Amino acid sequence: MKNTWKATAAFAAIVLCAGMSACGTSDASDSGKSSGTSSSSAAASFDPSTVETDETIAALVPDYVKKDGKLTVGTDTTYAPAEFIGEDGKTAVGYDVDLTKAIAKVMGLEPETAVSEFDMIIPSIGSKYDIGISSFTVTPERQEAVDFVTYYKAGSTWVTQKGNPDKVDTKDLCGVKVAVQTGTTQEEELNKMNEQCKADGKKAIELQTFAKQTDVTTAVVNGKAAVFYADSPVAGYAIEQTDGALAPLGADEGVTEEGIIVKKGDKQMDEAVQKAVQKLMDDGTYQKILENWGVSSGAIDKAEINPTK
Repeated sequence: MKNTWKATAAFAAIVLCAGMSACGTSDASDSGKSSGTSSSSAAASFDPSTVETDETIAALVPDYVKKDGKLTVGTDTTYAPAEFIGEDGKTAVGYDVDLTKAIAKVMGLEPETAVSEFDMIIPSIGSKYDIGISSFTVTPERQEAVDFVTYYKAGSTWVTQKGNPDKVDTKDLCGVKVAVQTGTTQEEELNKMNEQCKADGKKAIELQTFAKQTDVTTAVVNGKAAVFYADSPVAGYAIEQTDGALAPLGADEGVTEEGIIVKKGDKQMDEAVQKAVQKLMDDGTYQKILENWGVSSGAIDKAEINPTK
């Protein structure tokens, strides 16, 4: 739930390097902006030529979107395995990126992944970006700014160094060093927990916020933070990439739907996106993409516009 995961070297090398010395990371982007996490275990690239354009759905796409023949999608490529930078240091990959390609093909458009800081995507929808696909959790607050089309579900996971050496108790995080990505729903939750700590007269949570999930993860690997909080598929992928350095703490919490974001009130584009996603669900393409990335546990079978739950 970006909620959030955030380059030119493989992530395993990054975190192992961070655990041994102050090696740092390097940034790369196919749009000259943000960077992502590359991975040595990326799934095979999705071939959008297997998807057919649906002329009825394509006709729904507003002229301001299709005038240049592209579907420009804002995404934060630091959130593996949903969206991150591949081993070549410049190409966006991940299950959200593959869904972007498939949705664009259904609409008869060319996909263009535009890399951005996560918290800058929503303000740019309808101007800089046609839509946003970046593991956005559907929340009432976000629905005040943009429309949503649901396409996935995920929970949140706490992650510590293996063995939980700092003896973190997620029921009482007052005084604990916690890392989280900026602009995520997890950050919102932690801010609320911090308010309760203060109200109870306890030490405040030592909240460490980072623009990139890779930095969040590295903070725990090198001991700067005792625990991080992130989307469950992101946390699981981070654990896998650190080769045993990290482990989940407790069960996943708060499974919630994620959505593609669309310009607020753009009913025509809402419908085009919803029908495109539903078509991919119905013809099996959606499931194949999720299975390819090992994240089919978050699959849903109905794409909805602005769900009220």
